[in-house]
Amino acid sequence: MTILDRIIQYKRLEEVPARMSALPLESVQAQALAAPPALDFIAALRRPPGVALIAEVKQASPSRGVLRPGFDPLELAAAYALNGAAAISVLTDAPFFQGCLEDLQAIRRQHPSAPLLRKDFIVHPYQVYESRAAGADALLLIAATLSQEDLAMLLALANDLGMAALVEVHDQAELERVLPLSPRLVGANNRNLHDFSVDLDTCLSLRPRTPAGVCFVAESGIHTSADIARLSLAHIDAMLIGEALLTSPDVAARVKEFVITAQNPTLSPRPLNGEIR
Repeated sequence: MTILDRIIQYKRLEEVPARMSALPLESVQAQALAAPPALDFIAALRRPPGVALIAEVKQASPSRGVLRPGFDPLELAAAYALNGAAAISVLTDAPFFQGCLEDLQAIRRQHPSAPLLRKDFIVHPYQVYESRAAGADALLLIAATLSQEDLAMLLALANDLGMAALVEVHDQAELERVLPLSPRLVGANNRNLHDFSVDLDTCLSLRPRTPAGVCFVAESGIHTSADIARLSLAHIDAMLIGEALLTSPDVAARVKEFVITAQNPTLSPRPLNGEIR
């Protein structure tokens, strides 16, 4: 059983039932419908010149463990919001990534005008309502973890709640399966979720196969300004970056560097002091 299999099994059999027991579906639906309207996540990604940055708040990963000692989600979110990130992604999975939905709620309170993506393994409508109730403007739907029927249902529910759904694919077959559902936001994950290998060419090869009107996000494996320049030349709309920011000694400076590169891909910013690229 792969890590992805374990995560999805845990969500379906343990986490979602436990959360529904603690707060019934009817209650979380009421909270979602009473929440302020979602911000326009896709418009936020299309607003900046160049490739928009979705900066990720993430404490750990199954492959690398803890990414940032002294992890402070509010401090990170402030560094992202104040230095040019178009949106913020918040990893809310607890057992595998050491995140929590409360991090997203706290960031929502601190940054009411920042578009927020809930990044988790969404397998049930309960999690969609829960995301909206917590203040998320968008959520992640991973095509590899969902049947076509469930993917269509969850995508439609997100749309009904005014949220964007970042529909994640990993190869051409998944993209061809997803496009008939008319997604407005597609992400190409350069990380293979089964062996965790990374290949930036994944998103570069899938961008031309995606309709121009679909907002296209490159995910994972983006570490340097040279990587961002390649994304810009490939007409990719946005990039989701976590580890390259979280492991930097100066997060604010790294955000600025990446935003400047995205807007001016022919420039080559110098590495931060003490860093080797």
